[in-house]
Amino acid sequence: MIQIKQTKPLYDNDIRVMLQAFYPEEKIVCIQEDTPWDLQAIFYFELALDEDGARIMLTEPSGEKMQTFVACHYQDKKEAKNPIKLGMYELLSKREGRELPWGSLTGIRPTKVATALLEEGCQKEEVEAYYQKTFAASEGKARICYEVATKEQTIIRSVDQTNQYCLYIGIPFCLTRCLYCSFTSYPIAQYSEKVQAYLEALAKELAFVAEEKKDKQLIAIYMGGGTPTSLSAKQLDWLLTKVEEYFDVSYLRELTIEAGRPDSVTPEKFQAMKQHNVTRISINPQTMNDETLRLIGRAHTSAMTREAFEMARKEGFTNINMDMIVGLPGETIEDVMHTLAQLAEMEPESITVHSLAIKRAARLNEQMEQYKALVHGSTNEMLDAVEKTAKSLNMMPYYLYRQKNIPGNLENVGYAKNGAECIYNVLIMEEILDIIAVGAGGSTKLTYPEEHRIERVETVKSVDDYIERIDEMIDRKRKAWS
Repeated sequence: MIQIKQTKPLYDNDIRVMLQAFYPEEKIVCIQEDTPWDLQAIFYFELALDEDGARIMLTEPSGEKMQTFVACHYQDKKEAKNPIKLGMYELLSKREGRELPWGSLTGIRPTKVATALLEEGCQKEEVEAYYQKTFAASEGKARICYEVATKEQTIIRSVDQTNQYCLYIGIPFCLTRCLYCSFTSYPIAQYSEKVQAYLEALAKELAFVAEEKKDKQLIAIYMGGGTPTSLSAKQLDWLLTKVEEYFDVSYLRELTIEAGRPDSVTPEKFQAMKQHNVTRISINPQTMNDETLRLIGRAHTSAMTREAFEMARKEGFTNINMDMIVGLPGETIEDVMHTLAQLAEMEPESITVHSLAIKRAARLNEQMEQYKALVHGSTNEMLDAVEKTAKSLNMMPYYLYRQKNIPGNLENVGYAKNGAECIYNVLIMEEILDIIAVGAGGSTKLTYPEEHRIERVETVKSVDDYIERIDEMIDRKRKAWS
């Protein structure tokens, strides 16, 4: 436990996220100024604000103190937040004797700073220097933010933010549930009798969206889950036929389907996708180490990943993404290098790397005490290895984001060869046009750029509820659009 006190509670969230970056598993408790310290706390953190600036103090239970002072007008959060967070970071870094690759920079989208600087006309050197000076970010993180922002700008400039939109189709079924999974996902064997009813409800929602959006251009479709290829070839064909019947696909720039589980694909499924002009698929090994795959509950082997990839190539797919995870229990940098060597041999068009995030709904979170001892090595070193391999394959980073509960406050990055970037991935992060989500667990984002506002429309997660309440789900969208 860490206790915090503030003379004025203006920076509560900033204190919390900075503390969590160093101590992700500690409980953080905010107490009143006159409340005595709890001797069970690992240390006490204070932020005293007055007209001269911010005094940041860290006191050990032994009474030993560390402190720093930041001269600023604390009432102006826009100007004062970064210097105060940097002061917090430097104090915590000194206590722990270690630095974080992102320094004091927190938040889901660290590249938005680079985007803003580029829009102001800043050059590469200026952008990278800003990250290092303002946030104490490493040279590598500053560089990747510049590279991602540059690529994102190219994609964003190619989009009509007023007249175009994207569609997400959620298939909440999977063969089995992986140890780290927190997504809306149900074992398809147990739900086999309900799959067609789900697809029919989904088709009803798709028909509604197509009619409501008939005056706008659909430019990207992303079918995720779950695992969409847990459906049969016949079911995939049925669903994709409905999409073509309802929507004008003449403006479509990409149609992505997650064929994520190598044990879920067949030639017939790839053939069905190819017949409906699917342009991009994901085959996701997560790791090419069979022992780790067994540990995390993946039912496939590394050999099955290679077979699935070769199967997709044989059916004519020329834009294949492969997902991998760094920070998996039991894996060392040598294990990650083994996975990268295997992926490099297959030569996909893109690689997406995820830093393992242990979310509350994942079984791994429930069993984390058991697996802590199995987590080895530096996740940041692993991310650096991925970057090196990706660039050796002529891939550049094109989108980057962070999630809560990633150890070390690290990131997820998409690397792709030129022209193989996933437009949907960029647009859902940038939130510059409508992303309409259909299916159980879907979260629609409606954008109002003139008002600098985003409105979300959520859909129930349960398959049974979705089927039974489909008219209510459609009505939620109708009310939001009205």
